[in-house]
Amino acid sequence: MIKKFLIFILAFTANLFLINTVSAVCPVCTIAVGAGVGFSRWLGIDDMISGLWIGGLTVSLIMWTIEWLNKKNIKFKGKNLLTFILYYLLIVMPLFYFDIMGHPLNKVWGVDKLLLGIIFGSVFFYLGSFYYEYLKKKNNDKAYFPYQKVVMPVSSILILSIIFYFITK
Repeated sequence: MIKKFLIFILAFTANLFLINTVSAVCPVCTIAVGAGVGFSRWLGIDDMISGLWIGGLTVSLIMWTIEWLNKKNIKFKGKNLLTFILYYLLIVMPLFYFDIMGHPLNKVWGVDKLLLGIIFGSVFFYLGSFYYEYLKKKNNDKAYFPYQKVVMPVSSILILSIIFYFITK
């Protein structure tokens, strides 16, 4: 158990040193969300909470991909919508296929816990990113504090994780 944790910490810190630019949702944010997904599954945390982090990671990847396509000047009709649909298909369909999602006893409010978490995580991660951009514009295109771009979307998922923990307890 300690060995897994040390490998996780080492991989996380190594990735921080490889980051050299900031993107739509910065790499640190994406790594934090990815770490949340791996950590929650590893610790046996409820699927609804894991889903929050999967949803956040998905939105982060979508935003990164769209920004990358824009930087490469790749344009086609429906690019953003197609990127959105493809990422969710690539993530959700295997979860159904391998019976990780869809079990009749793994539901809350009539919806699969993992799917519900993915939906909430996606929405709130996006809202955290959107709110960061809104506040930055109000402040002459400057963040109010260091790493605000990371803190806002990730903290929205963290707060939801705590709330969902008590819901599923």
